[in-house]
Amino acid sequence: MAYYDIDHPFAAPVASRTTASAAPRASFSALEWSVIALSQRDSLGSLRTPGRMSRALGGLFGRGAASRLADPKLEALRRAAVYARHRGYALPVTEIANFHENGFSEAQMETLVTSVTGLRVGQNSRRVSA
Repeated sequence: MAYYDIDHPFAAPVASRTTASAAPRASFSALEWSVIALSQRDSLGSLRTPGRMSRALGGLFGRGAASRLADPKLEALRRAAVYARHRGYALPVTEIANFHENGFSEAQMETLVTSVTGLRVGQNSRRVSA
């Protein structure tokens, strides 16, 4: 049975476009997905700042340190992707806070970890390594 609101005959539907746009998005842009893909080769060591000795030896032997991204939002995404790839949902609290401070939502964090590791919250099956 259909319902017709006599008081508001031309009212917008409950889930209007303004409501949907106000909800946090759970996806990433093409640029953000490329940053996630590029972070696949990064190790946890790429997240540390190199010390004086490391920079000196790197300059001496021609081995440069992994550079950080110039955009702080993309760097926060890269760091979260690297931690997620190596630790799953056990990300440091400071990295989660940095991720949120740069404009990302909790839904995006779950999308990131799920896409990087293939794990879901509450999933009982284990990952099988070949």
